[in-house]
Amino acid sequence: MSGLKNISVIGAGLMGHGIAVAFARAGHKVRVYDAFADSLKALPARAAASLEQLGHTAPERDAALGLIEAQGDLAECVAGADIVIEAAPEDLELKRQIFTDIEAAAQRDCILASNTSVIPITSIVSGLKHRERALGTHWWNPPHLIPLVEVIRTEWSSEDAMGGVMDLLTSIGKTPVRVEKDVPGFIGNRLQHALWREAISLVENGICDASAVDTVINSSFGRRLSVLGPLANADLVGTDLTLAIHQNVLSDLEASGRPSPYLEKLVAGGRLGMKSGEGFYEWTPEDADALRQRVSDHLRKLETILG
Repeated sequence: MSGLKNISVIGAGLMGHGIAVAFARAGHKVRVYDAFADSLKALPARAAASLEQLGHTAPERDAALGLIEAQGDLAECVAGADIVIEAAPEDLELKRQIFTDIEAAAQRDCILASNTSVIPITSIVSGLKHRERALGTHWWNPPHLIPLVEVIRTEWSSEDAMGGVMDLLTSIGKTPVRVEKDVPGFIGNRLQHALWREAISLVENGICDASAVDTVINSSFGRRLSVLGPLANADLVGTDLTLAIHQNVLSDLEASGRPSPYLEKLVAGGRLGMKSGEGFYEWTPEDADALRQRVSDHLRKLETILG
């Protein structure tokens, strides 16, 4: 078990409440701060729903919920914490101010972690006085269901901080990986959006429609990705065959280095996906809810099968 016991989470929204649930179900006391009273008020119900989604019994849910404390004062929330995980909206200046406030209130040896998927950790923590205790922890949505957490080192992060967080995450059943350089997108989003870039390009160039793209992935290599990563797969088929395929196909892949004009046109036209009812597909509220439920059920089953 990691020596980091007392957990504080800044932000009670989609990511923050799920991070709190992940720690509470492993027996940690978690304080959660949010600047918005309505978010704090909704925290118990959101956490209960996520615990129910995980299949916990009523006594198990009650036990975990009893470990989550909503806190309306940031300084009180982080007092005595061994680690503070910031899960505020993706706004650089907001995150910088939050970390300034956290550093002023937290104990000197408290580890400070930012959860972000798009903002470099270096930019967020560069103004801190003790930058060696700061790092990134990129949790994936929903954080109580997805095992991966990317632990991102900045040029200042100490090995003690990196190792402590890796041990803590492992102790609560997560699958942490080290990101040794703070690059945009870290590991997961670089891989994911490389795939998305080519998927959009296929549609944009009239090679197939969106449904064909998703069907190919869902019905072929997507089925084995959870147990066979791309580099293990390259070894499975042989690096010589992998090289031969790359020699034939890489030169024809999308590589403009800019967002797709097709994607830009969708956004400019208000076709924002489920939130607007149309994106690459058309969505009714019922269709959107059904897909979210299907994803949630699938992730829960995977946790049972692979956990």
